[in-house]
Amino acid sequence: MTASKKLTQGLRTFSSDVAQGFFEITHNGFALIGLAVIFAVITLTARPELRQVGEVQLISWLQNRQIAITGWSSELDASDRATATNPQDLPRQQAAIAFWLSKKYRVAPEPLSALVTEAYEIGLHTKLDPTLILAVMAVESGFNPFAQSPVGAQGLMQVMTQVHSDKYASFGGKFAAFDPLTNLRVGAKVLQECISRAGSIEAGLRFYVGAANVDDDSGYTGKVMAEHARLQLVAKGLSVPLTTASPVPANAALSVPAKTDLSVDKLAFLSPF
Repeated sequence: MTASKKLTQGLRTFSSDVAQGFFEITHNGFALIGLAVIFAVITLTARPELRQVGEVQLISWLQNRQIAITGWSSELDASDRATATNPQDLPRQQAAIAFWLSKKYRVAPEPLSALVTEAYEIGLHTKLDPTLILAVMAVESGFNPFAQSPVGAQGLMQVMTQVHSDKYASFGGKFAAFDPLTNLRVGAKVLQECISRAGSIEAGLRFYVGAANVDDDSGYTGKVMAEHARLQLVAKGLSVPLTTASPVPANAALSVPAKTDLSVDKLAFLSPF
């Protein structure tokens, strides 16, 4: 055998040995990684408190990275706190109402979809037509959850927060008036009580707006009933034109209409039910 052949054979042997060694090393390395993963899974399953600690540390690390990159801390639950629902997920009737109100009052359809869904849910419990609840909301605040009247009525349904503080107690206090869904629930409860006390929807609306003992409610009842009728048609799938009339800005739930001039003594009927 010549020297060149011996050299070639030696290089082949060397290459084969190197390849075999690399395979064994990587194979053993992957095996060790696999065993480590299996051990970690078993440990975390048996010790859930370790998993919780790890999750907390991971979230903390992610938040620190977020602050380092953007200068702001991340709030992973912000989307969950938002009062918003995809209108495509609503039943056809509710979606039609949400889109119609969105166009008329120039409010995003997502938060309106959440309010429509809640109004229908509340309607089942209070025996109120959900389109009536939505009509009151539309006339009272134009779907502004932070609206406030000169006499202190607040939120979507313009409930007198101080008068009905007892109704907000189970929601954490008076600041809950500015949570859209809470204000909607409390307002619907007040509306239900007004209608029950008055004996009819129209009379109940006069109680709701604080005009039960006066002749003029500034057209409030008519505006609510007209919007109620339009929403009923929308719910039936009919095409209803948008009107340009703006909602009543100052006539608040259980507050005094703008055209009345009543003393405090004459507002005794506004006390909680």
